[in-house]
Amino acid sequence: MALDVSILGFGDNVVDVYEHTGTMYPGGNAVNVAVAARLNGAARCAYLGAFGSDAAAEHVIRSLEDEGVELVKCYQQLGPTGIARVSLVDGDRVFVGGNGGGILAEKPYALDRFDLAYIRQFDAVHSGCYGFTERQLRKIRTTGVPISFDFSSDSTAAYYDRVAPQVDLAFTSCSDLTVEETEDRLRHVVSLGPRFACATRGAEGAIGFDGERFYRRAPEPVNNFKDTMAAGDHFIAGFLVSWFSLAKQGIEGPERIERSLDCAAAAAARACGLDGSWGHGAPALPA
Repeated sequence: MALDVSILGFGDNVVDVYEHTGTMYPGGNAVNVAVAARLNGAARCAYLGAFGSDAAAEHVIRSLEDEGVELVKCYQQLGPTGIARVSLVDGDRVFVGGNGGGILAEKPYALDRFDLAYIRQFDAVHSGCYGFTERQLRKIRTTGVPISFDFSSDSTAAYYDRVAPQVDLAFTSCSDLTVEETEDRLRHVVSLGPRFACATRGAEGAIGFDGERFYRRAPEPVNNFKDTMAAGDHFIAGFLVSWFSLAKQGIEGPERIERSLDCAAAAAARACGLDGSWGHGAPALPA
């Protein structure tokens, strides 16, 4: 049974090219969260962004349509789709190159009043540091719709200071930091404005912070392990679907956070059993 939750992914779409298998998969943080929200039971999921005009874009579009993700406010523009070239090392995905986001880096999506009216239909908008959406966040805030944002592992202190004040739910990857360093980062992020911040730490699980206390969640066991591609995006989607579903049931406070982290951990574990971010592999296009 679908949950009464609606999630909109806004920003990047790419193809992840697995060089060791010659296969490309649709991906991108905003796309992945939209699809993973659907896989985690959200009744309505959509992607808002600009596609390129090449065969890779057609593959991403068809795959999203197959997954039941709304694309009604998207458009295509002349240029290449973003490409991330990937190899696997001991089951973990390692990025080995790409084209810097393709046409979206040159011509990012600019929201207009009609897009904002569309955004108001959703419980949350999710974007991230690879989506070229930073200049649009203030516009989204005028809608009153909560913003979820993935800072990944690459964001600088200056980037956090600039972007986090526009965000309601902040996610980051801190596998390279100690627990103490992770907690310091989460304290700083929440001090900038987000209601809640969460750091994923790979095999060590996740740590969340609500401004008052820390929450720790161990990872779930993985069945039929394939690779870790987009496990963090699935974690975010699982959290968001639970977070907004529980709020509609009147569940708040620590229980809401703990149950949402449970759903997030389960979603990330399931993602590790998928090919690519969420399947739909196709032969890679010539470089």
